[in-house]
Amino acid sequence: MKVLTVDYTAENAAERFVESLHLTGFGVLTNHPIAKEKVQAIYDSWYQFFISEAKHDFTFNPDTQDGYFPPSVSEMAKGHSVKDIKEFFHCYPWGQMPESLKSQVMEYYNLANGLAQELLGWIEEYAPKEVKAKFTQSLPSMVNNSEGTLLRVLHYPPMTGKEEPGAIRAAAHGDINLLTVLPAANEPGLQVIASDGSWYDVPCDFGNIIINIGDMLQEASGGYYPSTIHRVINPTGERSTKSRISLPLFLHPNPEVILSDRYTAESYLDERLRELGVKK
Repeated sequence: MKVLTVDYTAENAAERFVESLHLTGFGVLTNHPIAKEKVQAIYDSWYQFFISEAKHDFTFNPDTQDGYFPPSVSEMAKGHSVKDIKEFFHCYPWGQMPESLKSQVMEYYNLANGLAQELLGWIEEYAPKEVKAKFTQSLPSMVNNSEGTLLRVLHYPPMTGKEEPGAIRAAAHGDINLLTVLPAANEPGLQVIASDGSWYDVPCDFGNIIINIGDMLQEASGGYYPSTIHRVINPTGERSTKSRISLPLFLHPNPEVILSDRYTAESYLDERLRELGVKK
């Protein structure tokens, strides 16, 4: 399985990037507009937040789903019976977050959101005519001014040896949203599954950005763009003593957007959150 690494500045970048998304559900960009120094600064400051007691002052709001989610309420991937080994914070422009981290996070949120909307334009432009016809509106307009687009700051803590049997940092899953923008993490571990069931490492050189299709775009495109199952495996050896910080931006359409004859964005999200146990 070949996930393409594409130079964002190349003349044929859009076409090659979309080809990778169609064939694998994933694409990797180099020389993109988001400076790796900004990403590293977020990793550093949020690591300090996660190892502090201050995180408990921002415990998530069950109704709005913003704030800090401790390991005890971590997600359980669909079809799995063991929780992932992680804690995370949901950042929305309207949501709670530490004041000292807000400007840094919101600057990144806006940069990544802008890049993602550009990439949605690429995805629409290079879709076959019959796939474009399925979109009820332009892909970038689906997320324009969306209050549902989520920046999740993830902390995968060092391994202790006392983990629940079968638990891994992120069990095999697909993303719910339209598109996910993910700077390479500070530690490896992200893998994607191929059609034969084999797992492959996603190129994770620091400074690259990994993009993957979410379930909503798979639904809207009639399966042309696949939401490929992926996971984050547990580290071994010396790496098991290190934290892993990850920063996915999940692009969510406005609630009223019609994805298909079966779903609006709101009904699709509601169904999936209930499956995950995040929503009652």
